[in-house]
This record gives sequence, structure tokens and C-alpha cells, in this order.
Amino acid sequence: MSKLRSAPTLDDVAKRAGVSTATVSRCLNDPQRVVQATRDRVMEAVDALGYTPNFAARVMAAKRSFTIGAIIPTMENAIFARGLQAFQEEIHQRGYTLLVSSSAYKPEVEEEQIRTLVARGADGLLLIGHDRDPGICDYLARQKVPALVAWSYEAEERMPSIGFDNRQAMMALADQVIAFGHTRLAMISGLSEGNDRARLRIQGVRDAMAQNSLRPENLPVIETPYEIENGADAFRNLMTQDAPPTAILCGNDVLAVGAVRQAAQMGLRVPEDISITGFDDIELAKIVQPSLTTIHVPHRDMGRAAAVELVKMIETSSPGKSTRLDTGIVMRDSLARLI
Repeated sequence: MSKLRSAPTLDDVAKRAGVSTATVSRCLNDPQRVVQATRDRVMEAVDALGYTPNFAARVMAAKRSFTIGAIIPTMENAIFARGLQAFQEEIHQRGYTLLVSSSAYKPEVEEEQIRTLVARGADGLLLIGHDRDPGICDYLARQKVPALVAWSYEAEERMPSIGFDNRQAMMALADQVIAFGHTRLAMISGLSEGNDRARLRIQGVRDAMAQNSLRPENLPVIETPYEIENGADAFRNLMTQDAPPTAILCGNDVLAVGAVRQAAQMGLRVPEDISITGFDDIELAKIVQPSLTTIHVPHRDMGRAAAVELVKMIETSSPGKSTRLDTGIVMRDSLARLI
């Protein structure tokens, strides 16, 4: 009866490469500390033997799992894709693996996922926005699991954030729309309950109206989930009112694309008959016809900065530092000047 072959060990790699087990460990975990010739020899042995590092042993030795959890509201569109990709690339360079889950914009689902990731040993968490039960912050503090917020910046919140000022960004865009002569504004927003980004963007439009002597309480707002079809339905509802708007500001580019598509189906020209703006500056904003005037969000810069800060929080037990990133108006073809 033949013997079962055991998996290759660290000792096997060391013997084949003619180095110590400590050198093999450094090559795998901190390769910059090993000269190139030795690294090449060790990696040749790793490949030849089919060696796989013992993850459980690494976890026990370091008292960390080298995993980071990210809970995003949705995977159904590209809102979070670019920033999350940059986040993953950055933590990978630092030896961490990313676990991603989606809450479908449901606070109770996010709470369940937070507790599950903590139970599975996640070293830290990336969360989106600040709207959640304060008890979650207390729970993470008791568990000593650092958490960082992205896509929103609030300096006074308990959790540090790497993001941008949603209210100020939308206020700047609305101010530009008003400067172009539009006084009948409307908004298609994401659902604002449990979503500080959506709520702050609505407030930003109202702020701009107030400072330009318009009546913010008269702003028609339709809140709807972030889907193209929902943007189309909301646009149709707004344009069938007795006094339809001349400009519709959308809470993100996905809703705006739905509005643009519905305008074409209704025989309305954008921007000649109706101006439409977005928010986020995802790829859709560039390729839709006409291309969208929107707010550029520095998704990749935000993802990278969030990764660097969260890893620092994990490895140094620091409380984390909040950073506000700049946004900017991207002028394209969907906004007309009336004056």
C-alpha cells in the first residue's frame, strides 16, 4: 500500500533552496528584506514543490487574520466599483485580503454583516457613510476592530472618514445650474433614509436655492432606488407636472442616465428642452448621449487613501484620521445656459 504524500513544508522549501526557514519566511512575507538572488532561489523552490504557506499558522503567529471586510450598499451598478478596486489593490500590496459584502441599503443587513465579519476575524472594516445605529460603533469598539468610513466626510463623527462633503459638492453644482439661468429646479434622489450621502445631496440643492433667493421648500424631490429604470420613471413624473422644471439634478449618474433615456422616449431634447445633471462621474456619464454634466468624485484616490489609513489603524492601533477629498464640477453637454 502506497504512502500518502504529505504537503510540502517550510523546511522542504528551505532545504531545496539551501537557506534557513527564517529566510524563506522573509521571502514570502517581507520580500524587500531579501536580496534578489536569494528570493529567486526560494521562489523557484516554492514553485517546484507546490508549497502553500500555512495561513492558520501565520494568523496565530501575528494574532491577525490579514483580512479586511468591506460592506457596500450595492453591487448592482458601478457607483462603488472604482474606489473599491483601488482599495483592494492597496491593501493587497500590504499583505491583506479583501472580503466584500453588500447590504442592499438595509441597515439591519449591514449590522448582520458587520457582526459576521468580526466573528470571522476581520482585522478591520470599510463602511460606506455614517448613518447607522450608534450601538454598532460601541460594538466595534468593544471588539477592538477598527472601522473606517468612505464616500462621506464628517469630521465630528465617531468613526474616521476618508471621503468628500456631499452637501457642499451638490450645492456647488446646483449653484452652477442656477447661474445658467435655471430657476425651476427638481431633484431625483436616492432613498435618503439611512443614507447620509443622499440626504446631504438633497440639502445641498436646497442650500444653493436659498442663497440664490429661490424657495428651497418648493424643490420637487422624488426619492427612488439607484437604478436606471427608476430614474426614468421619476423623470416622467416630474415632466408631467403642471409647471415642469427646466433642470433636474440627479443624486447620481445612474439615475441621470435613466432620466436622459426617458427624455428621448418622450421626444424631449437634452439640454435644449430640459437640462439633466448627475453625480459621481462614472463611465456612464461620459458615454451617454448627451454626456452628463456631473460631480467628479475621486474614487480611486479615495480607495487608496482609505486603504492606507485603515491598515495603519490595524497595525498601530491608532484611532484613525479623517481626510476630506476635493470634488469638482465636470461640465459636459447635458446642461444648457438659459441666460
